[in-house]
Amino acid sequence: MNKYSIDFFVGMDLGDLSNHICILNCDGAVLETMSIDNTVSGINMFFDRFALPQKVLVAIETGTHSPWISQVLRARGFRVLVGNARKLRLIWNSTNKNDDRDAQMLARIARFDPNLLSPVHHRSRSAHMDLALLKARDALVRCRTSLINFVRGTSKTAGVRLPSCSADAFAKSVIEQIPKDLLAAALPCINSIAELTRKIHHLDGQIEALCTEGYPETSALRDISGVGPLTALGYVLTLEDPNRFKKSRDVGPYLGLTPKRDQSGQSDKPLSITKAGNTYLRRLLVNASQYILGPFGPDCDLRRYGMRIASRGGKVAKRKAVVAVARKLAVMMHHLWRNKTGYDPFYQCYLKAA
Repeated sequence: MNKYSIDFFVGMDLGDLSNHICILNCDGAVLETMSIDNTVSGINMFFDRFALPQKVLVAIETGTHSPWISQVLRARGFRVLVGNARKLRLIWNSTNKNDDRDAQMLARIARFDPNLLSPVHHRSRSAHMDLALLKARDALVRCRTSLINFVRGTSKTAGVRLPSCSADAFAKSVIEQIPKDLLAAALPCINSIAELTRKIHHLDGQIEALCTEGYPETSALRDISGVGPLTALGYVLTLEDPNRFKKSRDVGPYLGLTPKRDQSGQSDKPLSITKAGNTYLRRLLVNASQYILGPFGPDCDLRRYGMRIASRGGKVAKRKAVVAVARKLAVMMHHLWRNKTGYDPFYQCYLKAA
């Protein structure tokens, strides 16, 4: 992006009800500051003043409203930069922080060097809506887990240890084990657990159909042991386009699966992973990694790689093995997706033989 082809730099500090705006000209002089309603009509009414949208660069921060606002502005031809709010220390760590100043700082950073915003890529609306299906299922699972833990914990305080069983079978398996004087409190929870289980199964069917009909590229990813429809679909919807990454290895840092760095002089501290990027997808990949390294994971190069790390001993080595396999899994999935190749569980053997 050539900043010399831009006539106006607009910084927008997004709020829930209103957005604060600062407009700079190409020389960096403040032309106007104002506040507008955080609605589609309010945003369109403000940006109607610009006759040449392609000559306007709009800078906003990531947040609840940044996806739809960036889509509205790009559809009208404006250039939009969505800055990573976690990395804009110049704004959130200021000793004189207010909405008007934040908007001006966004505009000035965009004018000086857009890369300082650490721009993020918002997925398309269709991908966002499909990903919401996966997150709805995740929310239901979390609710069910909370209710199950409540029933088990309350029963323990009454002197009854409920039998072990899967979450799907919980409602039917424990109903007869609940103390009679606890039924008034536990029964509504058990009924809710049963209803949540039915809704989760319904969403599972929708997700399976979405993989088959809407995203056939997930089929190759699901050939990897431990990668099911949730992980494959979540991966495709989060990355959206495999060509966004020049190398498959770039996916690891993007998903926060690489170590942080704090190097100065002779000091280079070993740190934990960055945990940047999408939390939900990182959790799915870690779950898949735990299955690969678990008792039911079949023999493959991924499992052997993790076991070599875990064999160093101790809980720390096992945790590092899980993260390392999750990172390698993310890289492998991107390679399969971009190159449209089949999965070979023993690909390393052929590489060594060659």
